[in-house]
Amino acid sequence: MLRIRQVAASPVRNASVTWTVIADLVADTVAQSSALSRTEALQAMSAAEAVGRTLIAGGHLQTQAITLVVGKVHCEITTVSGAAALTLEENLNPIPGAAGADDFTIYLPSPMPFRELVKAAAGGHARLSEAVPPAPEVNAAISGPLIDREVLRRAVTQR
Repeated sequence: MLRIRQVAASPVRNASVTWTVIADLVADTVAQSSALSRTEALQAMSAAEAVGRTLIAGGHLQTQAITLVVGKVHCEITTVSGAAALTLEENLNPIPGAAGADDFTIYLPSPMPFRELVKAAAGGHARLSEAVPPAPEVNAAISGPLIDREVLRRAVTQR
C-alpha cells in the first residue's frame, strides 16, 4: 500500500535535523514489526546520513523520494523547503501496516551528481539500496468498480 510522507526542511529544520526526523520515521515504522528491529533501521539510516544530508541540502529530496518498503508498506518520503515548509502539516506518525513484516529495504534516490556517493552509502548497510524501488502493491479491494450495481438494484426494488 502506497503511503506518502513529507518532512519540512529549510527554513524549519537544517539538513541534519531533517535527516534525524526522517530516520526516526523510518525506525518507528519498522519497529511496529515484532520480527524487525528499530535499532537496525537506525543503523541503516546512520550509514546513509552523510549522503542523506547532502540530498536534503541540495533540494534533491523535494523531487525524489527515499522509499521505505517494509512488508506491504511502500512509503515515499520527500522534503519540503522554503515558504511551503513553514505551513506544511507534517504527519510524522509511524506508517501503519508494517506489523506483520519480516523484511525491509530503504531505497535511496540516486541523482546524477551523487550516484557514486549514494552507491557507497548503500554498500554500507544491507538494508540500504540504490536500486529503483519496486512499484507499490495495488490494493485489490479498491481495484474493482466503486459501485456494485446489483446490490444497489436489489436495495431499490426492496423498498
